[in-house]
Amino acid sequence: MTSSEIRQKFLNFFESKSHDIVASAPIVIKNDPTLMFTNAGMNQFKEYFLGQRKVETKRIADTQKCLRVSGKHNDLEEVGIDTYHHTMFEMLGNWSFGDYFKKEAIAWAWELLTEVFKIDKKDLYVTVFEGSEDENLAFDQEAYDCWAKLIDKDRIINGNKKDNFWEMGAQGPCGPCSEIHVDIRSEEEKAKISGKDLVNNDHPQVVEIWNLVFMEFNRKADGKLEKLPAKHVDTGMGFERLCTVLQKKKSNYDTDVFQPLIREIEAVTDFKYGKNAETDIAIRVIADHVRAVAFSIADGQLPSNTGAGYVIRRILRRAIRYGYTFLNKKEPFIFQLAQVLSDQMGSSFPELTDQKRLIQIVIKEEENAFLKTLEQGLVILDQIVQNNKGKIVSGKKCFELYDTYGFPLDLTALILREKGLSFDEADFHNEMQKQKERSRSAASIDADDWVILIHDQEEEFIGYDYLKTNVRITRYRKVSSKKDGTWYQLVFNLTPFYPEGGGQMGDKGYLQAANGDVFYILDTKKENNLILHYSKTLPTELHQTFLAVVDDRNRLAVTCNHSATHLLHQGLRTILGDHVAQKGSAVYARNLRFDFSHFSKVTDQELKEVENFVNARINEKLDLVEQRNIPIQVAEEQGAMMLFGEKYGDTVRTIKFGKSIELCGGTHVKNTGDIWYFKITSESAVAAGIRRIEAVTNEIVKDYFLAQDNEFSELKSLLKNPSDTKQAVLKLQEENAALKKEVEKLIQEKANSLKTDLLSKIEKLNGVNFLATNIEMDAGTIKNMAFELGDQISNLFFINGSKNDGKAFLTIYISKNLTEEKSLNAGTIVRELGKYIQGGGGGQSFFATAGGKNPEGIAKALSKAKSYLV
Repeated sequence: MTSSEIRQKFLNFFESKSHDIVASAPIVIKNDPTLMFTNAGMNQFKEYFLGQRKVETKRIADTQKCLRVSGKHNDLEEVGIDTYHHTMFEMLGNWSFGDYFKKEAIAWAWELLTEVFKIDKKDLYVTVFEGSEDENLAFDQEAYDCWAKLIDKDRIINGNKKDNFWEMGAQGPCGPCSEIHVDIRSEEEKAKISGKDLVNNDHPQVVEIWNLVFMEFNRKADGKLEKLPAKHVDTGMGFERLCTVLQKKKSNYDTDVFQPLIREIEAVTDFKYGKNAETDIAIRVIADHVRAVAFSIADGQLPSNTGAGYVIRRILRRAIRYGYTFLNKKEPFIFQLAQVLSDQMGSSFPELTDQKRLIQIVIKEEENAFLKTLEQGLVILDQIVQNNKGKIVSGKKCFELYDTYGFPLDLTALILREKGLSFDEADFHNEMQKQKERSRSAASIDADDWVILIHDQEEEFIGYDYLKTNVRITRYRKVSSKKDGTWYQLVFNLTPFYPEGGGQMGDKGYLQAANGDVFYILDTKKENNLILHYSKTLPTELHQTFLAVVDDRNRLAVTCNHSATHLLHQGLRTILGDHVAQKGSAVYARNLRFDFSHFSKVTDQELKEVENFVNARINEKLDLVEQRNIPIQVAEEQGAMMLFGEKYGDTVRTIKFGKSIELCGGTHVKNTGDIWYFKITSESAVAAGIRRIEAVTNEIVKDYFLAQDNEFSELKSLLKNPSDTKQAVLKLQEENAALKKEVEKLIQEKANSLKTDLLSKIEKLNGVNFLATNIEMDAGTIKNMAFELGDQISNLFFINGSKNDGKAFLTIYISKNLTEEKSLNAGTIVRELGKYIQGGGGGQSFFATAGGKNPEGIAKALSKAKSYLV
């Protein structure tokens, strides 16, 4: 049975049990600040468990893309080392929201595994929650009784709170769970020791395959448990592990989920899988990590230096490093695997096919960049070794190399071992722990439990139509962090405040009490299905009606910019082509930022055409045509643009200006004429294949033009107010160019004169013309002179030392025949001499340079250079 067939059989089974089959949510989380990535199938249904959203469909099943690399669920360092942990994986799941419970969930799981998938009952074990005296939680007798009707009682295992009480995090929905484990060992191995003794003991062939979670409780901020309003079922089955069992393999990597990738890695690297433990780990790491990176890019998350982007970059760099160290790949190759992944999984996840070119370009660019980082790290590590005294290198310096340059620790250790050195591991890990504590301290947010003022009150957003209204506070909580201090998050029964989302900033404004007191709303965000209004102060009298007022000037500026992004998107596709797709946006009051896929720099002419296109739409004074809550199929038929990495419901909202039509939840102008004018202020690269345009509209355009006018006036003043400013600048450029040529001519004449003088200072050492100089000129002139001397003088060994701004510089040139005949290497020599100037460098065998901070060491370096010839 192929993996595709297994996936479909699961979905078909639960469809037969009256479950709605829904699409996977994006792997990158958009509206939940507590998570970066979807790490469990239940993430997209979190608000149902919390009671923050009305349940419309009580039974759901799907296959969910998941990523576990940070936080509580961190499997990254195990990935590749063993054969069953993964970064990106599929989780097959079925849910009941206040409908069926333990009896049905257990019976259906057993039916699917043993009757549909035909797994031998003798290979299965189950666990049930044994209870916890600390929290007064009883043994899960109900689950035990359900299992006792299906499986031998000696295959039912009591599990502790760690293994059999599932919690979403420090706070939130939780409950006892019942795991199903499978023993895929050989009969000989099973005879030696019972699988029962290996359950939850990290045995690679006795593994958990399905977890049935029975959501009954909510964990409060103080750690106490309270009953949820309804009981829910949340199950998760590892798709890759299921394939291992059904395809009768001993490893997830032996299934058809990973084998196409592994075969391609073998072809590209000339290393065979299954021949060597180290190279096998490297191949598994790469096969796993390219999936995580490709799916994340397809869902809109590019590698970067912060947040979720940093996690993706870290995963990719781990794969590159394994290829570099163990598969001898010193050039990009991982990007090629995107084609195999698209061929293999594109039918189930079409975003891989649609975004294939972008995935390939981004990965290749990241590979190139990190391979250069590895080369740079080698140079820096060489400097550390040269300056080190003794056999143990500072762990702090190794951490700086790891943290600042991304240089892998295991590669550092390997190079040091080759030189007969080691590093202070305790010191390294101490620095690592201090950094983690700093990051954790800066990012940690303490949130109190919600104080509920009005129960069972659903919040309604009315901000499309109203900017002020009377509201009641239904709940609030206090949150605090070292970064932002203390805030209050308020939830209203209805609100005109738009919450941050879709790239648009949240509204600001104020609450006014009956007595006239004002409480400022400084930001609005959405968490799951709640709109949170941020205030630094809390009203003393909460049980009253307040007047909620949105800052209308701020809202207008934001809506002008948001509507402009839609027109910009249309303009880019019209001018550059249909390959352009939105890859992110940020809509503020003062400016807008729009990221899009395009594989070359946008020319000045193209930018002008795009700008003119948008302004033409503004001048047409196009009315907003808004459709709310229309079926998504209707929106698709109308040609509405949909963004990759977004999950849309059955009904959507469309925004139309003329021929521009997009799915969007943001706020917009009533007529494009309200935007007044659109001006592009910059165009740049964000990442490989991704460009960024920044622009301004409305009042800010006026500020922009005023600033430009002031700058032009200052320029004219500096030029003595010429009648023709352009001609004055051109004349100045011509004069500057002429002077530059004159200076270059003088420098060359000086160099020629100096070169003649240097010929008299050449020493003959063992058949080599040795020349050591102390010329104070710029690096380019010295390099040119070195090569000119090399053309004129055979068997030349030339070294120059100079200082500039308190720093020292060494330049070495060696005739190419000497690099072979006498095994002289300028790169090696300059690194060794670099220690005299407290620096380092490198280069080619015939030409190399070094820089350092100790000019006093130049004389010693020049003197030491002779020793290579005598």
